[in-house]
Amino acid sequence: MTSKPPSRIVDSPKVWTTLLTNTKYLSGLLTLDYSLKLQGTKYPLIALYTDSLEPEGHEALDRRGIPKKRIDYLLPLQPKNFDKEVRFYDCWSKLQPFSLIEYERVVQLDSDMVVLQNMDELMDIPLDITGDRVFAASGACVCNPMKKTHYPADWIPSNCGFTFQHADPIAAAITGAPTDFGLGILNGGLQVVQPSMDLYNKIIATMADPKATSTYEFSDQSLLSDVFREKWVSLSYKYNALKTLRWCHKEIWRDEDVKNVHYILTPKPWESRESDDETHKWWWDINDQRLAKEKEKGIKVDGW
Repeated sequence: MTSKPPSRIVDSPKVWTTLLTNTKYLSGLLTLDYSLKLQGTKYPLIALYTDSLEPEGHEALDRRGIPKKRIDYLLPLQPKNFDKEVRFYDCWSKLQPFSLIEYERVVQLDSDMVVLQNMDELMDIPLDITGDRVFAASGACVCNPMKKTHYPADWIPSNCGFTFQHADPIAAAITGAPTDFGLGILNGGLQVVQPSMDLYNKIIATMADPKATSTYEFSDQSLLSDVFREKWVSLSYKYNALKTLRWCHKEIWRDEDVKNVHYILTPKPWESRESDDETHKWWWDINDQRLAKEKEKGIKVDGW
């Protein structure tokens, strides 16, 4: 007997979701939500929160009417040490959208993103969860531009799919980096998902296999890249425009093409207004608009 899917918390079969485990990313989430609405999306953003979210985080979401849903915090059966990148402990929980079977389509976004153009078309990308289009995502940049010594030795420009695209920047704005070139892995910041318990159970089974998870240096995106190798749709960088691409892959980056900026690494824009990074100024422009609009609406100033 098939169990009935949980009730939707919003009146939409298609939704954006983003993970919130604590208030460190709360300013990012609020600006992400505002940017989606600013660009005229037809679909709501749901904050997927864990039990670790502080009361002031709940209050900030409720004050702004942002729908929220509690999810379990995911970790592998055998914990992996991420002492040099503690953010990766939280990232396993970004796999939870695969279980949200009450929705036809879920597009998971990282909270350190800001949307510059409408990208509702992601809600209608054809997927085939039993074929070679299990989900959609943009590729990972494996150039290691910050030269982090604990990153894998094969994270070099010659193994990066974006390097392959340098010869045709026009195509790079339309199609994704090839999944069969170099390392062929994805960035987990944006995932276009057709929820399925079969897929979710496959993910959970892998998380229970220490032999597999011990090799996953980037938690969720490593798992997805391994379990569904060459079975996912590669999207153009413009949907998950890692801020570092603007200078380490300047051959393909075009400001006017970018739909969604991803503020990977540190510092995050909200941590300091002083930055030479042009993309951080874009975030602050939209954040300032958000704060002004909240003031107009009489939303209590709460520091977020």
